[in-house]
Amino acid sequence: SCSTRKKKACHLPKLPASVPSSRTQMASTSPEPAATETGDSVKIRRLQIADRERGFLPLLSQLSSCPDLTESEFAACFADLAALGDDHVILVAEDPAAAPERRILSTGCLFVERKFLRGGGKVGHVEDVVVDAAARGRGLGLRVVRRLVEIAKGAGCYKVILDCTPELRAYYAKCGFVEKGVQMAVYF
Repeated sequence: SCSTRKKKACHLPKLPASVPSSRTQMASTSPEPAATETGDSVKIRRLQIADRERGFLPLLSQLSSCPDLTESEFAACFADLAALGDDHVILVAEDPAAAPERRILSTGCLFVERKFLRGGGKVGHVEDVVVDAAARGRGLGLRVVRRLVEIAKGAGCYKVILDCTPELRAYYAKCGFVEKGVQMAVYF
């Protein structure tokens, strides 16, 4: 599984050149909104396997350690995550007018945790939100986060939570989040 990957890559077979579309983009049971909200060319959409070549991994490396994955490794991780359906949603903000290797300007992830609490309730977790340094200040992160929250609400989540650094409190407050509790972590 990709989630346990440290220095070794996922080892699933490479996808053939003619992969069905259900394996090249993350499927959705809910319709996506209109492409843009501000009249610019940027489109918020679900991650596609071709986004590896559009700068997805270099964008993630602006957030945290994200070693390059081969095409096969990326395809294997993509397949693992896509198999989770609407319980794991990765959105990207793409600028089709940008150079091919720099089209992905922002990304964010939502995963849905199913619980026994609250009568089998669901909690949405927003993770891995990043905007390309050259594209900051355009509201792209805000648009991605708001869309992830909409998806969580549509999935029946009773709350959406995220962790952030203290410097980003005001940013996420603009997205509708309020500070609650303390984050604790153990890293391996």
